[in-house]
Amino acid sequence: MALAYNHDNREFHIHVAPGEVGRYVILPGDPGRCEKIAKYLDEPKLVARNREYVTYTGTLEGVPVSVTSTGIGGPSAAIAMEELIHCGADTFIRVGTSGGMQKEVMGGDVCIATGAIRFEGTSHEYAPPEWPATATFEVVRALKDGADRLGIPNHVGVVQCKDSFYGQHSPESMPVDSLLKEKWEAWKRLGCLCSEMESAALFTVAAARGVRAGSVMLVIANQTRRELGLEDPQVYDTEIPIRVAIEAIRDLIAQDGNRQDKDSQDRTRQD
Repeated sequence: MALAYNHDNREFHIHVAPGEVGRYVILPGDPGRCEKIAKYLDEPKLVARNREYVTYTGTLEGVPVSVTSTGIGGPSAAIAMEELIHCGADTFIRVGTSGGMQKEVMGGDVCIATGAIRFEGTSHEYAPPEWPATATFEVVRALKDGADRLGIPNHVGVVQCKDSFYGQHSPESMPVDSLLKEKWEAWKRLGCLCSEMESAALFTVAAARGVRAGSVMLVIANQTRRELGLEDPQVYDTEIPIRVAIEAIRDLIAQDGNRQDKDSQDRTRQD
């Protein structure tokens, strides 16, 4: 694969070099959220800052863990993941925000994606439309276990990803308004939990590159509840999904360590 480096052998967009990130990476969209997440790590250090990409690396349970912002949407998220993979990362958890779609999904809850509707463009440059964008099971399980331990209300299932924020919130202003409304109603009837912008691209890139990925999103509000005249609390506390992601990475570190120990023991017995 042809790689694009800048002059000092760092990745072209994220400005990170191999050895500067851990295998586990938390991916917020907002660059301003990176420092907040990094405070959960031991001895976090700023690695690089360029465009929408900010990277910190510290440790968790003695293991290197990084945080890299992706910006908004699939194209910039895919670039971040590709370049982090070049630098040695192989396990990714998106931490973001979303809007609820099912009436039981309340502001302040989190949604843990098992899969994502590919109503965006980036994933289609990796896989044909029939390919399902799915999260890695062990990452989903770790996120679910983490949310349950913390007592955070959570929902596990399919989320929707789009490229146009205002296509969702002001479909009547778009020339393709009937198409947008028809698809939105179909997704709700199929049980889609929430709407966001990055998971479909991240899951598809992960499949193409053979790495692990999952997503946990705070539900800020729910337009379905609002349209039905139901209470629609608005919650902006992004610490909620961050805490879930940190718990999940602790679990994954332990599981991966146990697996490595078992593999080592098996090799010793074979020798």
